[in-house]
Amino acid sequence: MFDWIQRIADWLVYDVAQLEKGQHLAEALNFFIYDTTKILLLLFVIIFLMGIINSYFPIDKVRNFLSRNKLYGAEYLISSLFGVVTPFCSCSSVPLFIGFVKGGIPLGVTFSFLVTSPLVNEVAIGLFIGLFGMKMTAIYVVSGVLLGTISGAILQQLHLERYLTPWVKKVLAKAQREQDAFVAEKQTFKQRLPIIWDEVLNILKGVVPYVIIGIAIGGLMHGYIPEGFFEQYMGKENLFAVPMATILAVPMYSNASGILPVVQVLVAKGIPIGTAIAFMMGVVGLSLPEAMLLKKVMTFKLIGIFFGVVTLCIIISGYVFNLVL
Repeated sequence: MFDWIQRIADWLVYDVAQLEKGQHLAEALNFFIYDTTKILLLLFVIIFLMGIINSYFPIDKVRNFLSRNKLYGAEYLISSLFGVVTPFCSCSSVPLFIGFVKGGIPLGVTFSFLVTSPLVNEVAIGLFIGLFGMKMTAIYVVSGVLLGTISGAILQQLHLERYLTPWVKKVLAKAQREQDAFVAEKQTFKQRLPIIWDEVLNILKGVVPYVIIGIAIGGLMHGYIPEGFFEQYMGKENLFAVPMATILAVPMYSNASGILPVVQVLVAKGIPIGTAIAFMMGVVGLSLPEAMLLKKVMTFKLIGIFFGVVTLCIIISGYVFNLVL
């Protein structure tokens, strides 16, 4: 789908800049150009679509339904399953996160989506089947969905809405005013479009700097971390290999399709499957670039709580994988 972006990145790095393949700078720059272009395109499309949805979204009805009906945890599972069918990395999932919050969806339910979306999607599932077979793929998908479901349920109980940034609160207040205007005036789509477009531009202005900084960090990590650096810490004889693998993964940044071949290599070299998958989940679901982007919508305290809960769930999943498999 994004092969044309990769070709442009290759042309700019290897033909225009005349850097050689395999050089640290070339790899880092190629990664930066490709991911920046891809994510900014996704951000634009996602924010625009969410703007259309939010202009028609029955905020009050959804909020009332979720507050008056006991779903016994089903809302977290539904949100996680929605994350499975959205092929976005952690950074490009954030606009949908904002859209969920604007729509009046509880924060914990929104977190369930944010956790699962980058971990499990159709691209990752296809690669996983090819690399590890159906059984491992089924276990991974179920564990990814459960990870999002449980994380969201835990985070909801902590009542963290007060830790959203003032920028998000302003966006929410503006969204509610616009929704009231839409309902009152029964505006047509053509009438709503200028307001939707204005909202798209405002959100892009707010998040694009964080996207660029985050991807730049990821590019440096991608280009300059030496091969084999992590393998010495993740052997099966190390009792703390799973938490260490998860923590070591945080500075990195990649989507599931990018890190899966690395996981295959780690497993082939004798690293336990649970440790390797914990590493993968850490890279995909937790990263410094994601934290940089989330800083626009969450305070540092909320980011710390979110990362802490998800990290704990990933570590537990890694140990369970190692015990079962």
